[in-house]
Formats: sequence, structure tokens, C-alpha cells
Amino acid sequence: MNRFRKACTTPGEFIITAEITPPKGGDMTHTIAMAEVLKNRVHAINITDGSRAVLRMCPLAVSAILLQHGIEPICQIACRDRNQIGLQADIMGAHALGIRNVLALTGDPVKAGDHPKARSVFDFESVRLLQAIQKMNGGTDWNDKPLTDGITDLFAGAAVDPQSSSWSGLQRRFEKKLAAGAQFFQSQLVTDFEILDKFMHNVAAGCNKPILAGIFLLKSAKNAEFIKKNVPGVHIPQETIDRLAKAEHPLQEGVKIAAEQVKLARQLCHGVHMMAVKREDLIPQILDLAGIEPIG
Repeated sequence: MNRFRKACTTPGEFIITAEITPPKGGDMTHTIAMAEVLKNRVHAINITDGSRAVLRMCPLAVSAILLQHGIEPICQIACRDRNQIGLQADIMGAHALGIRNVLALTGDPVKAGDHPKARSVFDFESVRLLQAIQKMNGGTDWNDKPLTDGITDLFAGAAVDPQSSSWSGLQRRFEKKLAAGAQFFQSQLVTDFEILDKFMHNVAAGCNKPILAGIFLLKSAKNAEFIKKNVPGVHIPQETIDRLAKAEHPLQEGVKIAAEQVKLARQLCHGVHMMAVKREDLIPQILDLAGIEPIG
């Protein structure tokens, strides 16, 4: 059992994951350096799959390279760019490469990214991808044909947005993902912890699967405004933007805000999923301020 799966199945363990963006190009130097900084601070590192429909290196390759450096990955698999044959091929490939943690995602719309004329696939969405992983872990493909060369063993998770505007829709999707075999949930950026508390008590209560709250490092008021405007489903309170605008050192203020949010999340859910785009090196500082010890 790997470190992340063990943490997810250990009662009372506060689980920490972080997100790293793959390189745009063939050089993994910076990505490896950022991952090394996080090695003893998180249970696993998410490798994004074309997040915001922006071109980056294949997450399977990045995950395999991090494994070679003793760093445990969570390989994101998005449905936007590949049909069901390609997705199942990637699932088998992930297992063969030694990758054991995956996050099943539908994927951001192509029009949001840097190749707006690309064709979307969406042959699957996240629930059916989870179902496919569950089937392959049991020894069959999507069409119930046997995997003649060995089953897979993947620990699959899903995304959740506790701040969704549709509470009934949120509950319905959450229950579908549970039924499809999701073993953990990582949330979108959380800014309203009263809503997170409501979600934990009214939707996630009794599911016995860890919920990790998304904590995003806001680097400045301008950065916060950009995220609020361009990332679907994200709401950043005006008071947070004003706090960053008034700060003498906005980046350090952002670190403080993120640490405060980690402390709030620790009281409400099972862990945090840290996001600090291009400044992953600041995640240990955030965790230190929040009183989170290194992982042994």
C-alpha cells in the first residue's frame, strides 16, 4: 500500500496533497525541483492533465518520472482529449508504469484554453471514467471483456465543488461518483468555509471517504481578480481581494491567507489540496504557518 492510500484509510490522518503543472516542453528540471521541495510535506503530488485546456506535457510521463525520484504522484486523467479506447489505454499504461493514484476528471472546455480550435472528445465524463477504472480493477474493460494480461490496481479519486450554485446537483454528482468507486475527493478552490462545513454535514456525512479542501495561493489582488474572472465556478470574496491590494507585500499576505484557510479546513474535513501555480516552493511555508508538521 502506497503512502497516499495508507493515509486515506488511516482514521484521523490529516491528508495533504499539492498540485504541480507539467512543463510546456521536454525539460522536466523545474518540475522535478518543485516536487522535491514538497517531497516530505505532502502525501502525494497531483500532476494536472491539460488544466484549463492549456497545452502541457502528458501527466503519465510526468508521473512516471516523479516515481523514479521517489515522489508519489496522483495522475489526473481528463476526458476532454481522448475517447474511451484512449482513456482505457492510459489506465492500463498508468498501472504498468507503477502509478497507483489517479484523479478522474471531465476536463475544462477547450474554448477556455490556448488551442480554442481543437476538437473536444468527451466520450466519457468523470463518472463513467470512474466506472471504467472500477471495471478494469475488477478485470474487465468497458465492454465487459476480460483483461487477458492482468488487472489494474488504481486508487481512483474525483473532484468536488462544495461551493456549487446547485446544491441538489452537487449532491447528485457526489453520490454518483461514490457509487462509481471514488475513494477520495479533492475540492475546487474553497473560500467559504461555512459552506464547506454545510457540505461536510449535509452531503459528505457518512461517506467514509476523505474530502480534501482546495487551498489556493493568491499572489496579489490582480491575480485574485484574474482567477475570479477566468476560472469557472470560483468565487473570491472582495474582502480578500482588498486585503491583498492593501498589503505591503501581497505575496506574503497571500501565504498568510492560505495558512489561515488550512487551519480552518483542518477543523472541518480530512485534509487539504494545495495549489500554488508556479510558486509551489511556498507551500512548505504555508504549511509551517498553519502548524502542519513534515510527513515522516
